[in-house]
Amino acid sequence: MSTTSSPVTSTFEIRRSDAPVPVATRAEAMAAPKFGTVFTDHMARVSWSQADGWHDRRVEKYGPLLLDPATAVLHYAQEIFEGLKAYRHADGSVWTFRPSANAARFARSAHRLALPELSEADFLGAITALVATDVDWVPSGDETSLYLRPFMYGSERFLGVRPSLEAEFLVIASPVGPYFTHGVQPVSIWVAQDYHRVGAGGTGAAKCGGNYAASLLPQQEAYGHGCEQVCFLDAATNAVLEELGGMNVFIVHADGSVSTPELTGSILEGVTRSSVIRLLTDAGHEMSERRITLAELRAGLTDGSVTEVFACGTAAVITPIGRLAGEGFDMTVADGAAGDVTMRVRAELTDIQYGRATDRRGWLHRLV
Repeated sequence: MSTTSSPVTSTFEIRRSDAPVPVATRAEAMAAPKFGTVFTDHMARVSWSQADGWHDRRVEKYGPLLLDPATAVLHYAQEIFEGLKAYRHADGSVWTFRPSANAARFARSAHRLALPELSEADFLGAITALVATDVDWVPSGDETSLYLRPFMYGSERFLGVRPSLEAEFLVIASPVGPYFTHGVQPVSIWVAQDYHRVGAGGTGAAKCGGNYAASLLPQQEAYGHGCEQVCFLDAATNAVLEELGGMNVFIVHADGSVSTPELTGSILEGVTRSSVIRLLTDAGHEMSERRITLAELRAGLTDGSVTEVFACGTAAVITPIGRLAGEGFDMTVADGAAGDVTMRVRAELTDIQYGRATDRRGWLHRLV
């Protein structure tokens, strides 16, 4: 059963595509969707200028963007994005999960990147209008959803190092299945000890493309060691756990307590992260956000005081970690299988998202 609040949303003009994807082609694309490879017929868009503010709120045909070679984002990476999902419930209605939290983080990211801050009303209005327009693209299969990607970039044509005086905000959508193609199975993590995601005072708490670009080379290194993801340590000491390339990390201890790296300004405050903390706390687990060293984690895996490790994020939801490796070590987490705490909190979270459980915390927002 689902409940929702009714935040204010902006109104968008709907400019329907003159060439929507044929029904049969859409059905084929949605039969077994791969993450982020197929996109819906439309995109939501709002323009901004220093002179006119936010204006021209519309849903229009999905298609290429026309960028001048001197467009600011191409040279100075003034860009941010978000990620959230639309879920089809058993009665056919479509909901999203804690979108106000995404809107607030998007505004914080914009501030850090010297971009104009978008209101919650515009953020929610854009995703609502787009999903309503492309509702037939929302899949209904197990572990499927419509992934929503809001983003903003500096769009002014100039080559000077200053904030852009023009910006574009868009939302695109993609029907998706599980983020990892093998489904919900333990993944292997490579701990990067020669590279760092960000440093103190940097953009770690903002969701911007540059942070992810910096993670790609160590991600390649992880692949080379047979791992699916990379875990970063802090830049100051090269000893403290921060986050994975796109997910937060949690550690389950033998006494039932759970810990996760504290937010220091260099770690992204994940919406899934905060939801997991709430669910674990409500379930009676002692939950701590604190400084966790790699040495502590390795010692806990050795003596059995660490029984589970998992990662979480919007795309992958909650993913068990079965192996932790790095220069000079290669360790199995417990017996290498998904742990009970990991799978219980994953089931509780996804049951809320898909409407299989009562939303007692008011996290769901109805779109259609």
